[in-house]
Amino acid sequence: MSTPTQRRHVDPTSALGGRRHLFGPVGAAAVLLAVSACGGGSGYGSPSGGNPGSGTASSTPAGGIGTTSTSLGTILTDSAGKTLYAFAADSPGTSRCSGQCLVYWPFDPAESSAPKAPADVTAALGILDRGNGAKQVTVDGWPMYTYVGDQSTGDTTGEGKNLSGGLWWVVGTDGHWIKSGSVPSSPSTTSGGRGGY
Repeated sequence: MSTPTQRRHVDPTSALGGRRHLFGPVGAAAVLLAVSACGGGSGYGSPSGGNPGSGTASSTPAGGIGTTSTSLGTILTDSAGKTLYAFAADSPGTSRCSGQCLVYWPFDPAESSAPKAPADVTAALGILDRGNGAKQVTVDGWPMYTYVGDQSTGDTTGEGKNLSGGLWWVVGTDGHWIKSGSVPSSPSTTSGGRGGY
């Protein structure tokens, strides 16, 4: 008389073995390599402001934004000290960065009320409803983002990048976009953002 074959339950996460744990570091490394490869394509995407850790951060109010002094001037940062960017393809009150764009340019999340800022910030801060309950910080109506290539306070490696369908600029305390380097004249570089310096 034969005995029934016993089935052994296999946890799907353990069936992946080490692959599950390797994906995190390998995936992160792949993203950083892709960012590095994509970032320099414009020829003017790495002006002098991109030195790691070159900034001095101000104190940031809880649930608000802050400022950092860099070689580009005093710029806006998120609550963790990462540089904030405006996207030239956006318009006030409208974000055109979604899907894969947000992998490289995460939007700056907002609370339910307008963010707080240090006294030296004269730009108008607000909130954009992205849908599904997600809210994004705005500066003078323009949606704000950070860049995955920035690692330390004062990094501005996203400055002038032509990625995800448009150019990206750091934002000064008065809401103006700080445009550095040699930038070709075109509708995508001159539209929006209250211009630049």
